[in-house]
Amino acid sequence: MKRRILPLALVLGLIGCAQAAEYTDVNRTASQISFTYKQLGQRVYGTFGDFEGTLSFDTQKPETGHALLKIQLASIDAGSPDANNELQRASWFDTASYPVGVYESTGVTALGDNRFNISGNLTIKGTTRPVALSVVLKELDGIGVFDGEFILKRGDFKIGEGEWAGNSVVSDDINIKFKMVAPQR
Repeated sequence: MKRRILPLALVLGLIGCAQAAEYTDVNRTASQISFTYKQLGQRVYGTFGDFEGTLSFDTQKPETGHALLKIQLASIDAGSPDANNELQRASWFDTASYPVGVYESTGVTALGDNRFNISGNLTIKGTTRPVALSVVLKELDGIGVFDGEFILKRGDFKIGEGEWAGNSVVSDDINIKFKMVAPQR
């Protein structure tokens, strides 16, 4: 089985089904990576608009699946130009030095009912940490939709340093959700 690059959201979507199906390409237009967090007690929503990747996933052998997702961190949309500009700075994503966030899977565990746990490593700002993803696969007319989510801890990746550290203004927990859409091969 080939190893291919997969968007973060697609990396999260590996499954096992009764009928054999293979997924290798991600439809970036139909796919999405979003996040929510709290700022001063208010829920804030945002997205990443530029990511790439492919998936190597066979529903009959999910344990052999592999995904690699690359996210252009400067493509963040946190709801306003001021917020987007602030997030480019060194205390946040430092996109001048670290323009890309990378998730690479290291293992897939089938949980039944088209649900999977995907283990892997997430690298942001030069820091790599293990991250487990919960993913559900929905198959519709030859298309696989991989829905997943995980909690990112800002402090683990030094996102929001200095005056932004801690939970007083921006929550440390960032809920990342993704939907990766891939045609059946």
